[in-house]
Amino acid sequence: MKTNTFKHTIYAGIAALTLGLASCDSGLLETVPNDRLSEDLFWKTESDAKLAVNSLYTDLDSTTAVTWDGITDLAHTNQSFNVAAYIEAGSYDATSSVIYDEWKRAYRGIRGVNYFLENVDKVPSTNTALINQLKGEAKALRAYHYLRLVGLFGPVPLVTSSISIDEGRALTNTPVEEIWNFVEKELTEAAALLPTTYGAADKGRFTKGAALGLLARADLYAGRYQKAADAADQVIKLGIYNLYDSYEKLYSYAAENNKEVLLDKQYLKDVYQNNVFNLLAPYSQKNAQSTYVPTKALVDTYETLEGKKITDPSSGYDPAKPYANRDPRLKFSVFLEGDALPSGITFQPRPTSSTADAIGSTYIASTTGFNIKKYINTEDFANPTNSGINIILLRYAEVLLTYAEAKIELGQTDATVLAAINQVRNGRTDVKQPSVTATTQAALREIVRRERTVELAFEGQRLYDIRRWKVGEQVMNGPVYGITYPDATGKLVTVQAASSDRVFDAGRHYLWPMPQKERDLNPNLKQNPNW
Repeated sequence: MKTNTFKHTIYAGIAALTLGLASCDSGLLETVPNDRLSEDLFWKTESDAKLAVNSLYTDLDSTTAVTWDGITDLAHTNQSFNVAAYIEAGSYDATSSVIYDEWKRAYRGIRGVNYFLENVDKVPSTNTALINQLKGEAKALRAYHYLRLVGLFGPVPLVTSSISIDEGRALTNTPVEEIWNFVEKELTEAAALLPTTYGAADKGRFTKGAALGLLARADLYAGRYQKAADAADQVIKLGIYNLYDSYEKLYSYAAENNKEVLLDKQYLKDVYQNNVFNLLAPYSQKNAQSTYVPTKALVDTYETLEGKKITDPSSGYDPAKPYANRDPRLKFSVFLEGDALPSGITFQPRPTSSTADAIGSTYIASTTGFNIKKYINTEDFANPTNSGINIILLRYAEVLLTYAEAKIELGQTDATVLAAINQVRNGRTDVKQPSVTATTQAALREIVRRERTVELAFEGQRLYDIRRWKVGEQVMNGPVYGITYPDATGKLVTVQAASSDRVFDAGRHYLWPMPQKERDLNPNLKQNPNW
């Protein structure tokens, strides 16, 4: 059983910063608030500082990372009444709750970091290395939030200190380049303050490698390709990360804290749990919710074992046996017809199967006939809302692909680019796709983009990739399709999952609107174009 101390102390940190202390003062009028800690009682010990920074990790992405792919071409928001479904349909606006919730969570995290950095030096400590480490963690966490905000909303307000309500009402939009500059600065400073590794009790904290890996991601998003390649190269040269041997087991309890993970959101059953099993598993598995389900568009992206597209006439692809002879990452990422489910039964999604997972059997069953397999573990079947599986937010495979993509965009298509891509394609015991040998920028660009799509499916990167590649109007318009199966006459039929088509308006959907609640409070906050 896992007993990661850091997971326990995150929970303790939240409690310490939100629960009050009973007053020992006999004076009835000199009471201590019972819903918070007074600053006079806190910031006294190194333990206070650690508890404070622990609490900042709660606003990291978690299962929400899957949500991002649920509103792209890779997955479908399964129930039409889910707020994310309105984003698929293009019918959302500045009042949509999902828009405001993401804004609020990010700025809540930023506010916590600002407060921490303004107060941590009050702690009387001679352990400079510890205090610097905690500052590095806080800076990296703040950069994480701004990276997300600028990717979703663009020119958001850059707030780097605690502010009053009146000051908040005077904030204006900060140019995107200025935010990227800040993120670069924060992560560079954080990397200099953070250790490369921790002991077992502190697994899950930001490390130097995590800060540099996040810097590589940020610079890739920003189109600063040389800096992205340099940061990724620094991670590679640390020599402490590598691909986990098995892609199939990468998202299992046995693989937690493995050599591929740079950053994850840490959980612990019964103490600090998530509901990823209940969120994603097929309906037959204890009435799980199938909230986001894979699409045919994603499934068709996986190559054959020979490294050919299924649209290639020479690939040998058989539409009647669509999952045979395919890149193993497909069966490791997606529940396919005939797969064994955690309960021991067989996944049978065809509309004619008369099972709980049959398309149309209930509004909760997958409407595409596919379900997400990543993070679905038999250990969670007994209590689907009490999962303790860690959610991976940054791993070494992404760093390799970031390095390759940045070098490709720079026109530096040398042997290191092929080596990075091919390590992802065949560097594991259970994924052995043929090495690529292309040398032109156009061919390599297509290859690395496909690798990001299939390697990182359901890990929250696709939405940002679509936006920075400017391919939304190509991949996010039109019907959502699912499985292909033979009907009673033997004719192959492809399921159309949604009653209405996806809609992506290139004139405005590359950025979310600034939340209306924020603009009501602050008229100085300018709205994004065409919203």
